[in-house]
Formats: sequence, C-alpha cells, structure tokens
Amino acid sequence: MTDNQNQPREYDAVLGGKNPPPVNAAVLGGIESVKMRLSATDELVRVAAVRDAMKYGEAGLDVAIASLEDESAQVRLAAIYSLQEKLSHPKVKALLANNKLIKIYPEEFETVTVNNLGEIIKREPHQAEILVENLGRGVELEIVSIPGGSFLMGSPESEKERYNREGPQHRVNVPPFFLGKYPITQQQYEAVMGNNPSGFFKGANRPVETVAWNQATEFCRQLSEKTGRQYRLPSEAQWEYACRAGTTTPFYFGPTITTNLANYHSHYTYGFAPEGVYREETTDVGSFPPNAFGLYDMHGNVGEWCQDVWHDNYTGAPTDGSAWEYGGRGSRRMLRGGSWRLSAGLCRSAYRIKFVADNWYEFYGFRVVLLPWL
Repeated sequence: MTDNQNQPREYDAVLGGKNPPPVNAAVLGGIESVKMRLSATDELVRVAAVRDAMKYGEAGLDVAIASLEDESAQVRLAAIYSLQEKLSHPKVKALLANNKLIKIYPEEFETVTVNNLGEIIKREPHQAEILVENLGRGVELEIVSIPGGSFLMGSPESEKERYNREGPQHRVNVPPFFLGKYPITQQQYEAVMGNNPSGFFKGANRPVETVAWNQATEFCRQLSEKTGRQYRLPSEAQWEYACRAGTTTPFYFGPTITTNLANYHSHYTYGFAPEGVYREETTDVGSFPPNAFGLYDMHGNVGEWCQDVWHDNYTGAPTDGSAWEYGGRGSRRMLRGGSWRLSAGLCRSAYRIKFVADNWYEFYGFRVVLLPWL
C-alpha cells in the first residue's frame, strides 16, 4: 500500500463491491463515485458523500437536493447544511420558497452575569447557529441550534423560594435539538393560524398570550403541516436545559435578576436585587439579554407551555430529555419561566407550575422545538 495520498488506496477499488469505502477514503470517478457512495447502507458514508457532492458544480447541487429526501435524518441534515453554500442559486431559492429547505446562519451576541445585588460583573461574547423558517408574507421563525449535553434538572433544597415539586434533582442527558429563539409572537401565530388570540397586549412582536396548551399544540401541528417539518412543544427537560445554558444558579444571569434583564412583577424581588420597574404588560420579544445558547425571554414575559403531563415531582422522570407523557395528571400540563405578572422567584430556571390544558390567561405563551432529524 502506498503512502502517497494522491494515489489510489486498497479500498478505493471496492466502490462497486458489497462494502462501502471508509468515510475518509479517496473517491475515484468524480460525481459518479459520490452517487455510488450515496447508495451505501452506512449512514456516515452517505453523509460524507453529500458533503463531497458540492465540489462537482451543477451535478453535485442536484445530488444534494435529491438527498433532502433521503430516508436518513442525518443525511437530510447534511444536505441542508451543504445547500447553504448556494442560497442565491435559482434551484435553491425555489426550495426556500416552497419550504423544502431552511436557511441557517451564525449569530454573535453578548451575555451578562450579575452578582447578588443584580450588578453586571461580566460580559461574554458567544455565537449561535440560527435556522430561519419562512412563514410567508415576510414573517420568519428563528430557531436556535442547542448542543446536546448533560445537566442536573431541578433545584437544590438550599435554593431560595424553592418548591418540593422542583425535586428531586436528577441527572438528564439531552440530545441536540432546535428551539425557538423567542416565544412565538403574535405575527407568527397569525401567519400560521390565521388569527391572533391575544386579548390583552396587542403587538406584532409581542409574545402571543391567552393561549391554552391545546391551542399551542394545534399551532405546532399546523406549523408542521405548513412547513413539512416536525414541530412540537419542548419537553420540560429540554426547556430547563435550554434555559440554564450550562448555569446552575437560580437564573441564567446568576443569583438574581433585575428589570433591566427580564420582565416580571418587580415588587417581589429575589435576593438583594433592587425593585426596579413593574411594566404590568408583555414586552416585545428580544428586549433583554440572551443566555449562552442565544435564547431570549426564558425568564419572565410569558409562561411557556411544555409537552409533558404534570407530575407532582421528578420521582421516576425520564433521564433522556424526552417528554414525560405517561402517568401523572393527564388534564394538566406545565408552564415554565414565570411571566410579566409573577414575582422574580417564580421566574427561576427550575420553577414549574401546572394548569389545565384547555385553560388560558393573559400570561400563557409558548415556544417550539424543531425536530429535523426525526
């Protein structure tokens, strides 16, 4: 076997055999060899082939487009990423217009950390990967790529204003997923459902409110039908993992929050933070700093519905990040994140509260999870 990387290797001669070549094998025959690798049973070989396809001009573009229909979610995802290089191409523009493809772009932002007094003691730059769903008529839905990881769900017994329903703390392993950058806004809800149920605080970029769990799940169903991609409410584990973004403090800002960082009932402070301004209404999404994942409004503004059935505590809860949809109280679901009318302590990362699935109030809202690989 030769050490010259430009020479064919032993496995380069088996492209037509029963076994696929290794992922990093040199390919012979240009686009035809790429097509051959796409017929392999090994998913990783097909993913690598999609990435290589873009080296072969128009023919490679057609191969990448065809791979959007591959049976493997990972291959489809590889095709989506590969086609980002050609967003100005007429074929790709047509895919975007027909919701066959979703745009992806990097976004830079800054996070802040506060001390016990609510004073900013640190600012850090971060970057997130954003997917953009076209809802029509100039309305877009931004989705953030959330990396997988492990975290301790719930609150420690020492946390101020803690409730027993926030325990016991347990380790959860969460696979990667995509979550709405903001709560669903009124213009986004109307673009999908054709109406705006918000009865208290109107505004295109304000979060939709007065929404029951049943309405939120119907929105997800119709959004999935409209886009051809799978959307649902986040599991409770996904929500808390995304909210914390690697932190273990009561808030992703640190040990407390102020009204410069979130929209909540400021007459009821947390820790040694100042009282601040009680706005008595929702605010436009994105009005306050994000967390380290690039998510906004996870504390306050509107409470956010999760997919799970309500359970009084975490005894027996899933540890894989999935929704807990068996047992418990089937008619009741939970809201996370607090709201504009709740105290700072009820906006903590671990706080959870139950409501009947078909009930609504002026502080009920939601955000969505995209499941592109399922």
